[in-house]
Amino acid sequence: MTKKKVAFICVHNSCRSQIAEALGKHLAGDVFDSYSAGTETKPRINQDAVRLMKETYGIDMEADGQHSKLISEIPKVDMAISMGCNVGCPFIGKEFDDNWGIEDPTGKSDEEFMLVIRQIEEKIRELRRGL
Repeated sequence: MTKKKVAFICVHNSCRSQIAEALGKHLAGDVFDSYSAGTETKPRINQDAVRLMKETYGIDMEADGQHSKLISEIPKVDMAISMGCNVGCPFIGKEFDDNWGIEDPTGKSDEEFMLVIRQIEEKIRELRRGL
């Protein structure tokens, strides 16, 4: 059986979608392939996300080659998940299969950031069970 390709999409591809890609690889890599992308890019992944993912899960997103990328830079996917668009999701060439509605933790406290990371972790675990 071929694994499904799942893309996690948010506008800048620097925080929530990057966390989802990393947790997807870490927690469900045997079930689906994880990618993240955006309609715009940032020069670096959110450094709070990098730090907290390393501290909490031992995942070094930057060392593992993750970087902010456009939708055109990832393979064609079977499933596209919006991380949550507060102003309307971008068109990515296909309909979104799900919208997780997760708030952007950028600039918030570590406690608030960790709540978002835990939300994403639970969503990844649900997706793994569903596939």
